[in-house]
Amino acid sequence: MNTNVASILLLAFLALTFLQSGYEKIFYWKDNVEWLKGHFAKTPLKNQVPLALFHLLVLELISGILCVVGAIQLLTNSGREFGFYGAVFSCICLLMMLFGQRLAKDYDGARTIVIYFIPAVMAVYWLN
Repeated sequence: MNTNVASILLLAFLALTFLQSGYEKIFYWKDNVEWLKGHFAKTPLKNQVPLALFHLLVLELISGILCVVGAIQLLTNSGREFGFYGAVFSCICLLMMLFGQRLAKDYDGARTIVIYFIPAVMAVYWLN
């Protein structure tokens, strides 16, 4: 039971993280693209920012939705698979962001991603 409570809390954390991030990307798309174009100006991604951001947005929304459904699944004792896949997709999103931060040589930003990656991996482990 304790693992379920911890898993639900982690899924809630991941859902909030990725649904909020997706919301910001949708409603502030232009601002995000402009900022990221500057951030990636000296990288091979400089001409791919809108496409890369769109891919990340889709994966973040998938992650967030899967985490919400997974938390509901755990609350109703009807399975773990949605939460597991939500956590896996969350890890994939975070690895994509980590790659981007490292490529842009934003090491402080990369370090911040690791703070989110640890609970995401914990959720994968507990829900597997």
